[in-house]
Amino acid sequence: MNIDKNSILLKDLPVGRSGEVAQITSDGAVRRRFLDLGLTPSTIVKTERISPLGNPIAFNIRGTVIALRKEEAANILVNILK
Repeated sequence: MNIDKNSILLKDLPVGRSGEVAQITSDGAVRRRFLDLGLTPSTIVKTERISPLGNPIAFNIRGTVIALRKEEAANILVNILK
């Protein structure tokens, strides 16, 4: 997966927009958790909603809505899809 100028952190992906996972920057147990959740390179992720206080953020990952904290979503780089 190539990282291009349309790459942003998953935490910054606007509601209703989709992105393709380009890179997971964390390692160890956190990286393993992301992989177990289906967040592998080339996976399409869509931001569904943001909680009223801004944390957590709900993402649609492979047809399942999963909430991640901003701190967690900051470890995933996505390419914005048109």
